[in-house]
Amino acid sequence: MKKIALAIHGGAGTILKSKMTPDKEVAYTNALQTALNKGYEILEKGGTALEAVEVAVSSLEDSPLFNAGRGSVFTAKGEQEMDASIMEGKDLQAGAIAGVKGIKNPIQLARLVMEKSGHVMLAAEGAVEFAKEQNIEFAEADYFYDQYRYEQWQALRGSDSFQLDHSTKKDEKFGTVGAVALDLHGDLAAATSTGGMTNKKYGRIGDSPIIGAGTYANNNTCAVSCTGSGEFFIRSVVAYDVSCIMEYKGSPLTEACQEVVHKRLMKINGDGGLIAIDKNGNVCLEFNTEGMYRAFKTPLEEQVKIYKN
Repeated sequence: MKKIALAIHGGAGTILKSKMTPDKEVAYTNALQTALNKGYEILEKGGTALEAVEVAVSSLEDSPLFNAGRGSVFTAKGEQEMDASIMEGKDLQAGAIAGVKGIKNPIQLARLVMEKSGHVMLAAEGAVEFAKEQNIEFAEADYFYDQYRYEQWQALRGSDSFQLDHSTKKDEKFGTVGAVALDLHGDLAAATSTGGMTNKKYGRIGDSPIIGAGTYANNNTCAVSCTGSGEFFIRSVVAYDVSCIMEYKGSPLTEACQEVVHKRLMKINGDGGLIAIDKNGNVCLEFNTEGMYRAFKTPLEEQVKIYKN
């Protein structure tokens, strides 16, 4: 039996069952399950890992529950600025976009940057110009409007404060979506997408669109997608660090992920988590927060979870 595997996440942070309504818990679980099913179906039919992660992340971007695509948070100017990246492990090809507005599915634009632009990362107006040339689907402002996101912004509007997503504490909110996959051909891929921080200023960009920080894939080691406080993930080059520990130290996937998430990241007070799949189809979903919206599926196992336990 050839190995295939898919893992997804919808953000990590202080996610407590005591703060979650039953209806909302069901909604999150269903959204994760839908994205997992869509991506895994591609793998089962012999599709590529790249296709699978793009479809899974697109599904999460279409849900207002997650801070990416439709559910992206408001900036200080009351807009959405979205970041995304995608990478394949066979040839280390990658594409990323940062600070884009009005794009319905940023991850789809990131893939086009990889395949059509001759570059790795495009930002802001230039990325939007490229999107129009590629006939990417745009959406009006009301598509991105969500009452909960609007109230998050109103609580901070006019101040110098900002916050990440998924928490009851204003300084501990992490929101990003991502997927990693291994296909029947033995190829790995990773994808990550985010709306960033509520009330963010100055065109702030986190780790999600940065190859090696928030996203990385290498057929020799693993595929990784991260979620958390982006500044710490950039400084720790988290996604690439997992791959490096496996490649140069010979560590198995879980050991490498635990080393990065629970030791190296926490040494600089970095909170968050990651999902990873290695070249043998092993899956790891590691985080140092109270919870992480996450799911994975292999031919032998399937799991959808939110809380730590």
